[in-house]
Amino acid sequence: MKPMYAMLALSATLAACSGNPFEEEVVEDPDTGAQITSDRTVPPGTASPQPDASLFRSEPTTADSGNAQSGDGTVSAVSYDSANDEFTVDGLAFDGDNVYSRGSAVGSLNQYAVYEADVQFSDPLNQVPVNQLTHRAIYGVSNTGNTEFAIVRTGGYVGYGFGGFIYQRTGGVNLPTTGQAVYLGQAGGLRDFDGRGGLQYTTADVRVDIDFDDFNDSTNVLGDGVKGSFSNRTIFDLSGNDITDAFLQDFNDKNTSSISSIPDLRFVIGPDRLDANGEIVGELFSTFVDNTGTAQDFETGNYYAILSGDSAQEMVGIYVVTGEDVVGDGQARETGGFIIYR
Repeated sequence: MKPMYAMLALSATLAACSGNPFEEEVVEDPDTGAQITSDRTVPPGTASPQPDASLFRSEPTTADSGNAQSGDGTVSAVSYDSANDEFTVDGLAFDGDNVYSRGSAVGSLNQYAVYEADVQFSDPLNQVPVNQLTHRAIYGVSNTGNTEFAIVRTGGYVGYGFGGFIYQRTGGVNLPTTGQAVYLGQAGGLRDFDGRGGLQYTTADVRVDIDFDDFNDSTNVLGDGVKGSFSNRTIFDLSGNDITDAFLQDFNDKNTSSISSIPDLRFVIGPDRLDANGEIVGELFSTFVDNTGTAQDFETGNYYAILSGDSAQEMVGIYVVTGEDVVGDGQARETGGFIIYR
């Protein structure tokens, strides 16, 4: 099965924008609205988040740690030109002139647009072409235009390489204080590798449930329970070919197992997931059962999300998980984005 190639429907609000749509809004009165203090770890971005204001987050920068080919969070700025359907990325070397065009083989993953950097760039003095590294970007915007995400990964390094993610809310959120909510939608992502080069695309169905009653702490501000899953997971190569069955065969051969689908990613359920600003952070895991009947770890990682709207009706988020590379001897990482609705 090929991934969906329908053109992304951009909101009128975003289409009218110029410059960087991910630029953080400046809040002039930091004392307006409820504000929380917590020891939760959230990605860098808005320094003093508030429920009634815009909110921006980006991937943390990875220290070198002796690996010169590791550069998470290297993307410094992104912007989208709706008139030309082009995506501009700053901060990455050997990605052409920083302008990414709509993907030729894969233009969309579910409702999210896919962009690719030029494969060559010429020296302006002598016109000698310089081969570029493989870069892909995924961009998503909600049907209201109030939430967006972008993911950029590089497939040209032996290690994970350089890239980053950004997600944001424009405007605020009004969180329910009672009841429960179900958010449904789809995800689109990129897989890269530590130990070899290469990139792959991924898709998944997403469901997230929130209990606005419990858990709760003594102030009833922190702690709403969140659970969810990423299911019906599929892997594509850069030409758009579904390679899920080949992945499963390689995995089973390597692990003495007989799984017939990629295991669902599941949320670790516990307190202190959702805060009063509409931010959600938590852990993810997936498991499989080998041929001896023993449960084994498949992937582990984290998810990050933001709620938006007068009724908290939409959610934008990013997930990052790592697991065994079934082809090489290292690890594979999947970075996905999602925008889902009640």
